[in-house]
Amino acid sequence: MSRSEQHYDLIVIGGGAAGFFGAITAAEFGTPKILILEKGPEILTKVRISGGGRCNVTHQCFDPKDLVKNYPRGHRNLIGPFHRWQPADTITWFEDHGVTLKTEEDGRIFPTTDDSHTIIDCLTKSANDLGIKWRTHCGVTQLHQSDQTYELFTSTGDHFTARNILVATGGIRSKDARIPAEDLNHDLSVPVPSLFTFKINDTRIHGLQGVSVPHATASTDTHQSEGPLLITHWGLSGPAILKISAWGARDLSQSNYRFSVTINWTGSESLESMLEMFHQHRRDHGVWKISKRSPIDGISKRLWQRMCETSGIVDSTTWSKVTKLQSQTLAKELVQAKFSVDGKSLNKDEFVTCGGVSLDDVQLKSMESKEHTGLYFSGEVLDIDGITGGFNFQAAWTTGRLAGIAIAESTSTQSK
Repeated sequence: MSRSEQHYDLIVIGGGAAGFFGAITAAEFGTPKILILEKGPEILTKVRISGGGRCNVTHQCFDPKDLVKNYPRGHRNLIGPFHRWQPADTITWFEDHGVTLKTEEDGRIFPTTDDSHTIIDCLTKSANDLGIKWRTHCGVTQLHQSDQTYELFTSTGDHFTARNILVATGGIRSKDARIPAEDLNHDLSVPVPSLFTFKINDTRIHGLQGVSVPHATASTDTHQSEGPLLITHWGLSGPAILKISAWGARDLSQSNYRFSVTINWTGSESLESMLEMFHQHRRDHGVWKISKRSPIDGISKRLWQRMCETSGIVDSTTWSKVTKLQSQTLAKELVQAKFSVDGKSLNKDEFVTCGGVSLDDVQLKSMESKEHTGLYFSGEVLDIDGITGGFNFQAAWTTGRLAGIAIAESTSTQSK
């Protein structure tokens, strides 16, 4: 391959959502020669597996001031970028490119096909139509700047040069993901998992995997969140748990993932309101057997029966025969159930890392490095991460879009 074939106007390091969207945007705005390098065997892997294979494209939150509240890292800096490209823009772009989207009750937005390949096909077709090339199994091992040109050396032995570089390597847990930023002396904050489930070994939830409640509150010493909650084989999961894991990522890492979490299975009911409800049941339904049916919306029969067992209430106990101690114990199990967490398990659909290139080192209008002209960042390699619900993809689309536009403007200037 000749030197001219090895030189590009833009090389994107990382074949994920942010990298592809940045490349597509740059090409749409006139950047002529673009190459995407992906060290793994496939492109757009997170897109493929996210949302259980459905791809949670973005979230129905169209006010930047509200949108930034969903980003534990980055919320102070993202208002400006979200004013330039927000979920409404993302929706329009995908629909203009042939993807029909739908909004679910919780605000998450998916393709109507419920198939992530719809999004992958849209991105790859757009890239192909624009003449963008990409390579897999091609990791970047070295990145250097020489005058106005960047030199890249890859795991395949190739040597590329480029006028502009977009670093979109994703989470920085691996050494390979850190190389492009570190080679050009960008400091990276220490990466820790941001979205993970809680490992809990407790007889109160043994055998209840698959049981969920639609609205619970979860609290640690430093954080509280609410939302659906799911019992799994290994402990607790669901949005209520994942939100706490995101907001408390660094605190929980420092605790070595050994801490206590208190669950209010009802969401917002208090101990007093539960005891009052039980009193009314004693008065109005005294002959009913307590364990036969849950009196609380959202609490399934299986979960209710386990709480009754934990509270010493046998199957034959009626509301008129329940003791004061049993009532108090049951009420506490409902609204103040404390569990010991002894580890984490990464949420396979939404594995996200807290940490990355500091936003103070980046020009937020363009995502360009303040230290190196022609070097841009997008996606999770930045110190940005959102809670579950489509927010991490939105950050990828936004930062990729802004970088792509700026790169096209720079390319136009360079070619004059």
